[in-house]
Amino acid sequence: MTSFSHLVKALAIAVITTIAASATVMAQSLDKPFTVVEPAQIQWKDAGKGVKFAVISGDPSKPGPYVIRVIFPPGVMSAPHYHREDRYVTVMQGTWLAGVDDSWDPKTTQPLSAGSYMLHPAGAIHYDGGGTESATVQIMGIGPSSTTFLFPQVGDFGAPRKLN
Repeated sequence: MTSFSHLVKALAIAVITTIAASATVMAQSLDKPFTVVEPAQIQWKDAGKGVKFAVISGDPSKPGPYVIRVIFPPGVMSAPHYHREDRYVTVMQGTWLAGVDDSWDPKTTQPLSAGSYMLHPAGAIHYDGGGTESATVQIMGIGPSSTTFLFPQVGDFGAPRKLN
């Protein structure tokens, strides 16, 4: 065999060994258990004015990914606010009303039906909630999460009305 043949054979063995080692490392990194949360396991908490929320995964107050769900009763919306992190919202049930300014005017909201998605960019002022029916949303983000309300005097949630 020529030295070139030996080089090709050695290179082929090195590639095969690297692929086999990578597959082993990949299999090891996938050893984490799957997490399943059934509806009966969800621990809902009261957020005020009939709004309920639940942490599905992670911890919004700590660094790392989190998933929460929020139920807004009919006619109740969050007051204008913003978050320091991007938040990814999926409407799970009902029609969710989303406003993208500080007016808290329900007439300027966009109704989003079940299955709709909306990105709330970090620092973007918004308000949202239930209209004529309740709405359930799932929100994902990377913590630690924070919420800053623009008008503390009106509270965190309530019946929306034009503020300005």
